[in-house]
Amino acid sequence: MVIIKSKKRGLSVEEKRTRMMEIFFDTKDVFQLKDIEKIAPKEKGITAMSVKEVLQSLVDDGMVDTDRIGTSNYFWAFPSKALHARKRKVEELQNQYSDYNQKKENLHESIKKSKVGRQDTEERAALIKELTALRQKKDQLKTEIDKYKECDPDIIEETRQANKVAKEAANRWTENIFSVKSWAKRKFGFEESKIDKTFGIPEDFDYID
Repeated sequence: MVIIKSKKRGLSVEEKRTRMMEIFFDTKDVFQLKDIEKIAPKEKGITAMSVKEVLQSLVDDGMVDTDRIGTSNYFWAFPSKALHARKRKVEELQNQYSDYNQKKENLHESIKKSKVGRQDTEERAALIKELTALRQKKDQLKTEIDKYKECDPDIIEETRQANKVAKEAANRWTENIFSVKSWAKRKFGFEESKIDKTFGIPEDFDYID
């Protein structure tokens, strides 16, 4: 069996947002920025330099609440509040998406009519330009809607359970590999380093915490 060690991929912005929401949902506690800056890199793999930016984006989107008490800012988010905020935002974005979709259809019709019996005109060029802008706005709104799905407490829980199953499966295979290595050392007297080199097992191969 050959183990291929792949280059670790960095987290996307949405993955960082989702993992940060997990901090609040799991603990149901109130934090200062310095607390999040300690927890996020260690427990969620979010780089320290991006913690403040990701947290602010969640505050701006109404997913995380914040208040200033004395000289310190405090942050918190509860699943029920986040779920309602997400639903309101998704509904708002879907309405905008629907409006832009309707405008796009209307423009399609206007462009069709402008083609009948006439050459290219300034009016038709303006309509095409507006249609292009509406298409871009439609794609942008769809991206926004998808972004809020990432922070859905139900989806976060599903992801957490899926990660748990994957982790258990990976550790089972790790146990199997260690067992085979142990058997090969006893049976044939192979050195562990030689087994690792022969089968491409990385030096830091180990169980997932």
